[in-house]
Amino acid sequence: MQIALFQPDIPQNTGTILRLCACLDVAAHIIEPAGFDTSDRNFRRAGMDYLDQVRLKRHDSWSKFEEWRTEAGCRLILFTTKAAKSYLDFEYTASDVLLFGRETAGVTDAVAAAADARLVIPIKPSLRSLNVAVTAAMAVGEALRQTGAPVTGARS
Repeated sequence: MQIALFQPDIPQNTGTILRLCACLDVAAHIIEPAGFDTSDRNFRRAGMDYLDQVRLKRHDSWSKFEEWRTEAGCRLILFTTKAAKSYLDFEYTASDVLLFGRETAGVTDAVAAAADARLVIPIKPSLRSLNVAVTAAMAVGEALRQTGAPVTGARS
């Protein structure tokens, strides 16, 4: 299981998601350009000392990420408020890449079109969206539950 962040713009959210990846032993991808310098102290503070524990790959662009993904043979699962299918009604595989868009703009139409599946976390209709880090935690939790992927060296 892997998480990819498309041009993230809030360092605290990115740091929180990278900490999640470290704790759950899930690889992470940042698709540039990010809306902040990844040496930013807020980013580092949110990730704390966990950043050294993340299997992190940076991609200079969407096209470079797509090159990597094609070679790796991974499905791309986009989480978006514009989807109709619930994340709970989807069958995940261990090699899936869960993609989350920019906090302020989501993803481009080209990115959405490249996704193998588009999923939504249903929320109360009068509200706009969940925080991206909360969404990532819910999504990866369900995906790991379904695939039975163990966290190596996990404490119980």
